[in-house]
Amino acid sequence: MTSTSLEPSQTGRQRIAYGGAEPQFVDFHLPTGTGRPPAVAVLIHGGYWRDRFDLTLMDALVADTLRRGMAVANVEYRRMGNGGGWPGTVQDVADAMALVRKHWRKWNGAVPFVAVGHSVGGQLALLNAAAADAVVALAPVTDVSRVDDERLGEDAAVAFMGARAADLSSEYAAASPLRQLPFGCPVLVLHGDVDARVPVGHSRDFVKAARAAGAPVDYREVQGMDHLAAIDPSASHWAAAAAWMVAQGTR
Repeated sequence: MTSTSLEPSQTGRQRIAYGGAEPQFVDFHLPTGTGRPPAVAVLIHGGYWRDRFDLTLMDALVADTLRRGMAVANVEYRRMGNGGGWPGTVQDVADAMALVRKHWRKWNGAVPFVAVGHSVGGQLALLNAAAADAVVALAPVTDVSRVDDERLGEDAAVAFMGARAADLSSEYAAASPLRQLPFGCPVLVLHGDVDARVPVGHSRDFVKAARAAGAPVDYREVQGMDHLAAIDPSASHWAAAAAWMVAQGTR
């Protein structure tokens, strides 16, 4: 694994690579001030694993999370069209999480490192929950087999996995957070009840299964919220989600 640092931008961003491919990097951001942040937010974007969507989807959350005093690591990873797919995309996020811990080792154990994933970013955050102190899953993909069954995301699952669920049952299970329960860290799941890209029933069933497995999962269903509003910091759910992230440091 490589780690090449680029010069910080005028906005205070520092980009560091965790691999040799162009999309394998993390953008690090520090809040103003010199004190210890209440949390490190590791943001993982969605886009049904396709390369036309990138980490700029999380720009509004980056700005808001910084304003709340947290440090931010915005993760980019290989996607379909630029070298991604199962299982490499999941490994990319694992390598990115390791880089975040290394980059901010002085805070490791002192402040919570919270993975915040949206859509398939939620899947990637949950599959890498062992590397985080907590996970916030925003309208997450939790069952890739169900994504295939329901032909969601313009048949995104078969493109990501390489075949239908019926032909790769064990691989689909390994790619599905629902099949990896329980997780060892606190998880907050937020989902809008009018989400058409990842229907809310996916999260309802995931939370039910997680609680049955003894996993520490909080669930908040947001009335009238669609898929993209889950990453809108002006939406009604976000202030409480940010407070939940900070509260992990007091557990």
